[in-house]
Amino acid sequence: MIEYRSLKIALLGAGSVGSQVAKLLIDNADELAARVGAGLELVGIAVRDPDAPRRVALPRELFTTDARSLILSADIVIELMGGVDPAREYVLLALNSGADVITGNKALLAEHGAQLFAVAEQVGAQLYYEAAVGGAIPIIRPLRDSLAGDRVERILGIVNGTTNFILDRMDTSGDTLEDALEVATELGYAERSDPAADVEGYDAAAKAAILAGLAFHTTVPLESVHREGITGITKEQVDAAREGGYVIKLLAICERVAADDGSEGVSARVYPALVPRQHPLAAVRGVHNAVFVQAAAAGDLMFYGAGAGGLQTASAVLGDVVSAARRHVVGGPGVAESTHADVPVLEIGAVRTRYQITLRVTDAPGVLSRIASIFATNEVSVETVTQTVASEQEPGVASGAIPARREPLPATATLVIGTHEAFESALAATVDTLRASDEVVAVTSVLRVEGV
Repeated sequence: MIEYRSLKIALLGAGSVGSQVAKLLIDNADELAARVGAGLELVGIAVRDPDAPRRVALPRELFTTDARSLILSADIVIELMGGVDPAREYVLLALNSGADVITGNKALLAEHGAQLFAVAEQVGAQLYYEAAVGGAIPIIRPLRDSLAGDRVERILGIVNGTTNFILDRMDTSGDTLEDALEVATELGYAERSDPAADVEGYDAAAKAAILAGLAFHTTVPLESVHREGITGITKEQVDAAREGGYVIKLLAICERVAADDGSEGVSARVYPALVPRQHPLAAVRGVHNAVFVQAAAAGDLMFYGAGAGGLQTASAVLGDVVSAARRHVVGGPGVAESTHADVPVLEIGAVRTRYQITLRVTDAPGVLSRIASIFATNEVSVETVTQTVASEQEPGVASGAIPARREPLPATATLVIGTHEAFESALAATVDTLRASDEVVAVTSVLRVEGV
């Protein structure tokens, strides 16, 4: 048998994931060569500072600051720098040179994926990105390959480990969001300088754009993804969710949606939502990720595992390396991404969901009927209503004490209203009307309900 030449691999970035990828390529060189049918030679690692301290010991001679020369010498380029620039420039350079590219850069793909895939198709190269969503979870290949002959209807996923850790701490340990974020920061799950990418939902939104594009064979721009983070979630909301049989999760949701004119569109969105505790996603704890896929023929599928971590994510990268190397050995052009459907991406107002709305209202005759009329006027059907009457005791006055003379405070009640499924636009309009109502003292919580 004729032995194929060794393939040259360039690595861009040596952070927590990149350094683990380099170590695995070096330590497992013989085994990887046997799987591929060719040697895999790590020819260099491009970094900003070759002498910076790193947790993984790697040969000093591999490091370089000349990324361009390294890229042009390689058959396969692994981009693990993060960020959009200069990563986009380097990936384009690699593709145009004919090299296959492996990336875990969700921000780059969400913003410039269409351009990168088009260039890869033009030159016959391949762009792999299993590590961009879900860490070690194999979700990209199942959507791109295994389910390519099926019709994916909906994706419901926990795709950000940091926010899942925070919400899990709030649910199980009784932490406030600030306390849970501090723990996440100390453990290295959240960026101390700026955790916004996680807690404001930017990271999850980029992943939702990638998943929606794959699932629905269409381009989903990042700016079309509706995004809400978890910074508004309170301990009181988490406690109330637990008492009601729910858990709050930051969800990435991608689904097919019927437009008003009967045509089909797609929606991609990220927001915190109530999930019933019996749903499989409710059991996803800590920094783990899970993606729940509903397909017409395959039915319900769930992909679960470590959503972050250097070694775990390196596993996904190495899987792509083996695939790219095998393509070189076997020959043939890269497989283009499927965006033939060109389905419109709809605004969030066009989707249907459920709300759970908590109100503090004046406790007087006729209030409930007037609240109900607001829902009816906006064509939102009420499914459940629970009411508790607030204590009339003045705050801070111990039981049995004689309070100072004062005007009696107006009696209030708390209503927790669960809706049937309705258009998001109608639900949002209902909340706006409630806030303006004389009977409503405050709208204290609004959360969507998913997975029912």
